[in-house]
Amino acid sequence: MRTKLFILSSLISFTFLAQAQEISNGVMKLDELRKPAYREIINIPEVNGYQVLKCDFHTHTVFSDGLVWPNIRAQEAWEEGLDAMALTEHIEYHPHKDYVEVNHNRSHELIENLSKRNNVLLIKGTEITRQTPPGHFNAIFIGDASSYIEDNVSEKDWEAVMKAAEQNAFIFWNHPGWKPNIEGSYEWLPFLEDLRKKNALHGIEVINGFGFHMKALDWCVDKGLTVMGTSDIHNLVGHDYDRSRKYVHRTMTLVMAKERTPESIREALDAGRTVAWASKYLAGKEENVKNLFNACVKLLPSHYSQEKNGVRTNFYEIQNKSDLYFELELTSGKGTQKITLYPMSSQLLSAEAGQQSLSYDVTNAYVRSDKFLNISFSL
Repeated sequence: MRTKLFILSSLISFTFLAQAQEISNGVMKLDELRKPAYREIINIPEVNGYQVLKCDFHTHTVFSDGLVWPNIRAQEAWEEGLDAMALTEHIEYHPHKDYVEVNHNRSHELIENLSKRNNVLLIKGTEITRQTPPGHFNAIFIGDASSYIEDNVSEKDWEAVMKAAEQNAFIFWNHPGWKPNIEGSYEWLPFLEDLRKKNALHGIEVINGFGFHMKALDWCVDKGLTVMGTSDIHNLVGHDYDRSRKYVHRTMTLVMAKERTPESIREALDAGRTVAWASKYLAGKEENVKNLFNACVKLLPSHYSQEKNGVRTNFYEIQNKSDLYFELELTSGKGTQKITLYPMSSQLLSAEAGQQSLSYDVTNAYVRSDKFLNISFSL
């Protein structure tokens, strides 16, 4: 009897196993071990009628000094919820040239159809890699990159950048200060000012990967240039960024665009409607950062009041309706001193009754190198 039960049990187990796993010609497919393929949704509400597009305009592949094939960049962009991306291979630097052809357009061409299928806007770009100073420049919305200058001598710095300007590219200065021991590497040089006056410099990377170049934010504010944030990724994104934490994303530019199109992205970049985003940190011009914060955070009317020792306190709920992260510290009024708003969450806020408002510094949101965004809540 026990033998029959054992055989029956084994048959049932095998039947369930066969149902759970596909077995073909004696090979069991262990598909449950595969990473599920899905596209992340980054929740950021509209800002004054503009869509907030998640964009990375500085990435590399093996066609310059990156470590991955172009289709990996396309897959990462889709999985991580980006709206737009650019492959920006170095013009003057090709360490893999013995193994990969030097073709300044090829990496972009290889993922054009894949990006369309994935519904990720692919913006054509390149990196103009000059000696420091003046350093590197990214040009996006370019035409044919094969005519760009490969000679890396200082006498051709101006001509190299102007090749992109002739194509009506959007040009931004990359990672100023990344070589701190070189004189002029983190200064506003006459070369840069001349480019700006010629309308051949439109933005600066305020945040590049894991580096927040704080003086660059002041230059953007003072000189009317667009604030940019990029990953400048060379390795796998999942290798360099701790994606196990909910609020950690690759560094990117949040672009406030009229529509989800390349044309609207270009219009927004030209207008300077951007905020650089590096996981917990935001950096941008005050108007843009404030508008973004106000779109994401809402203080609800008081839901409870209590009196203790002659002092009446009102309680409120403050909501973060986005996947951004905010740290608040009280600067004016009597209320909760510090508030951390995690992505898609709410917190309680208390305030002494009778006040008209409370003011807070958002200590992870920079509007200048030495200034946080300051916001006020009406009570």
